[in-house]
Amino acid sequence: MRLNDHFHWGSRCYVMGIVNVTPDSFSGDGLADDQDRVTRALAQARQFIADGADILDVGGESTRPGAALVAEQEELDRVVPVVEALTRELPDAIISVDTYKAAVAEAALAHGAHIINDVWGFKADTDMAAVAADRQAPVMLMHNRSKPGHAEIDRRLGGSYVAPDYKDFLAEVVEETADLARNAEANGIARDQIVLDPGVGFGKTIEQNMALINHLDAFKKLGYPVLLGSSRKSFIGRVLDVEPDQRLEGTAATVAIGVARGADIVRVHDVKEMTRIVRMTDALIRADG
Repeated sequence: MRLNDHFHWGSRCYVMGIVNVTPDSFSGDGLADDQDRVTRALAQARQFIADGADILDVGGESTRPGAALVAEQEELDRVVPVVEALTRELPDAIISVDTYKAAVAEAALAHGAHIINDVWGFKADTDMAAVAADRQAPVMLMHNRSKPGHAEIDRRLGGSYVAPDYKDFLAEVVEETADLARNAEANGIARDQIVLDPGVGFGKTIEQNMALINHLDAFKKLGYPVLLGSSRKSFIGRVLDVEPDQRLEGTAATVAIGVARGADIVRVHDVKEMTRIVRMTDALIRADG
């Protein structure tokens, strides 16, 4: 799949709907490990498309702070049947696989997925770049300096990764994100097949997460499409003092500002509401009077 055949960057922001095929998603919308998981994932995906989703992002391992690691085979067992069903029942849908494991990405691509969404930007599994290059698959690469076991957990508001020390936060994150793209290109992935994600929620403080969104235009200057994933995250909960299922309005604010600052894709749980936010914000920022 070629990104430029499906997405016209700069014309509007696209919406990615989150299909969590995991029982322990921080957002509370994960699909448990049972016989009905594929059926429910398919129903959710159909609704997302009806509500305006442009991409379906299927993930089989929670990346929430404090989450247990999932064995490769277990992740395969969760993800592949869902990807197969989506490909069969929704043949026009664009599917990304949210994984940092090369074997999971390869299997998902073989069964119909189109895009690799790697929250570790090829740093967790050195074979991931080769899989993407061999398949000529588009990649979404996220900045991530978090440590899986280094998190602060709040029973009501959820967990957050402890932020490492930065000397010049924004400049360092921008440069490290650019490095992800340079590494991908060095491994045979075409520049126009790369999307960058600044990694909101991953090893950043509350203030740093908000600064990333407010200064998303700094990442746009790198010359790649930019993905924003702020939906229901803990920094919203801490600013508003609300639990994950009460973060609709907070997420909407981050999405609106993100689109205004140049986000090309927003990754969200609440597809219907956020699609409306995206479309309205797009219309506003493009109005000439």
